[in-house]
Amino acid sequence: MNKILTPLTRDELCRVIEGRGTVGRVPMMIHFWANPSIFGDRKEEAARLLDSYPFDFQPIWFGIPSIYNAPADDPSYRWCWHDEDTSGKALDNAGFIKEWETDLDPMLDDFPSADYPGLISGNVPGDGRYRLGCWWYFFFERFWSIRGMEDALTDFYLYPDEVHRLFRKLTDFYLRMIERGKYELGLDGIFTSDDLGTQKSTFFSNAIFDEFFYPYYKEIIDRVHSLGMHFWLHTCGNIEAFLPRFIDLGIDVLHPIQKYTMDERKIAEKYGNRISIWAGFDVQQTIPYGTPEDVRREVRFLIDAYARPDGRFMLTLGNGATPDAPYESLEALLSEIAEYGSEKIKSFEK
Repeated sequence: MNKILTPLTRDELCRVIEGRGTVGRVPMMIHFWANPSIFGDRKEEAARLLDSYPFDFQPIWFGIPSIYNAPADDPSYRWCWHDEDTSGKALDNAGFIKEWETDLDPMLDDFPSADYPGLISGNVPGDGRYRLGCWWYFFFERFWSIRGMEDALTDFYLYPDEVHRLFRKLTDFYLRMIERGKYELGLDGIFTSDDLGTQKSTFFSNAIFDEFFYPYYKEIIDRVHSLGMHFWLHTCGNIEAFLPRFIDLGIDVLHPIQKYTMDERKIAEKYGNRISIWAGFDVQQTIPYGTPEDVRREVRFLIDAYARPDGRFMLTLGNGATPDAPYESLEALLSEIAEYGSEKIKSFEK
């Protein structure tokens, strides 16, 4: 069946995202989270398998600054204003702002410019698919990568003014980047990530989200919408407490509603008519340890839970596939989404 499937057009995917109806099948974007290289000596086979199924949007990556490594033509195009040895440090403890009093001003004074030419990787030809501009680390993820996780979580209480100064600067960078993405690349949507949840709950309270995140999220999302684009957010963990705020903010597409942290049916019933769910198939247990039939069964469960006559549902992996993912699981995942997803959508038309 996969041989007759072609990628959705921009207009078709917009129809699903905006809740204006279905398009004959469940939109597929497994490719975004499945790199064939993780399948080892079967990577070429995995690449051919993925290529035989549609990838229903065109990802276009922004050249976001790295933390320490600046390009030769712009020494300031990095987040940290100086070199630093982070060898032996955990990712969440390698922040470079050690003391706000001495380190914030130098960083802000030497902040990277969103007008840097390399932020946009030249002209990316369109092919009729939806064009999605992408980058990782929005606000919380960028914050803890700069400050370190432990300090970041206490700074909301101890250094609120400094956090706001940093977030203001980040917001201005993102706003200019988004504008360039629209005018230089003709984007249809913006995707970024901000993991705000643990396996059990959000990292911080609604009050902290409302004070430190909501205003900056809103400013950016409003600008995205004013430019005629959708806003997509990846956020892992149990973020159920923030869902009403995400909807109020106008987030258009939410990924992944992480397995084993929330009740999928409950989320779909309560919020499925107000936000498009880019459901993420479990990569922690089902993909690495389940049988192909377990994979197929879970695909059917997700489609039954989320699929709606008005659209607002797409399906992919919950995060990047890892080297413990069997090739047979990928095969089962793709074929079941294509086959059962088409059957389910067609049932709405009867």
